Amino acid sequence: MRIRIVDAFTDRPFSGNPAGVVLLDAFPDDDWLQNVAREVNHAETAFAHPLPEDGDADWALRWFTPAAEVSLCGHATLATAHVLAATGTTRGPVRFATRGGILVAAPNEDGTITLDFPTAPLAEEPVPAELAEALRAQVLSVYDTGEDMGDLLVELRDEKTVLALDPDHRALIACSERGIVATARAEDPARGYDFVSRCFFPRIGIDEDPVTGSAHTALAPFWGPRLGRTDLTGWQASPRSGLVRVGLRGARTLLTGRAVTVIEGELRA
Repeated sequence: MRIRIVDAFTDRPFSGNPAGVVLLDAFPDDDWLQNVAREVNHAETAFAHPLPEDGDADWALRWFTPAAEVSLCGHATLATAHVLAATGTTRGPVRFATRGGILVAAPNEDGTITLDFPTAPLAEEPVPAELAEALRAQVLSVYDTGEDMGDLLVELRDEKTVLALDPDHRALIACSERGIVATARAEDPARGYDFVSRCFFPRIGIDEDPVTGSAHTALAPFWGPRLGRTDLTGWQASPRSGLVRVGLRGARTLLTGRAVTVIEGELRA
């Protein structure tokens, strides 16, 4: 069977967030899926297979990090939709049945793909002292992002603080169920983005995720009201980095980006 490595939320190889994509006839056992993801060793590997035509979704989709299965993943969904469109396997919007519900990916005329994801519910919490200590930065506010994501969205003082973060990853493991989304307002929106973020997931084997689509379902409802707009662009400032266009639509958030296939090969296991 074919396996592909796709860089998502970018139009250039070796940037954005890489994801493995494997198209199957059906899901094998979980151990095999986890072993493949561990072998690929990217933030996520996506596994998908077609569903009967008369159902609520077109493809079943699951995502695995090298250490665990996750309930929601933006960049690997974008990567899967890119592979389906680029290979001619599907045309037009695709409905994915996932642990996070039905997710729709729609190709656009300009070559981008828009994902329709649930908006994360935000609930402000007191700032835990151990969080500021683990991040090694002053924390302005903290928001829980709900059970499906299990992250803490952490507002920091400014963009420079986000860029300079050098957290204690081991200490961060105890701070949330999944990970930490650190964010601040863009210093200069003329650069093409409205807010900046970095995402840390050491609890599931990823010290820093390059570009996290799912995190933007929390970043959109956080920054939208503060900036007075429903359509924004976020820059995730990892060493690979990437841009995510977000559209806040009430209970749903639209995530738009590009993807490029970098490697295609044969999976022999």
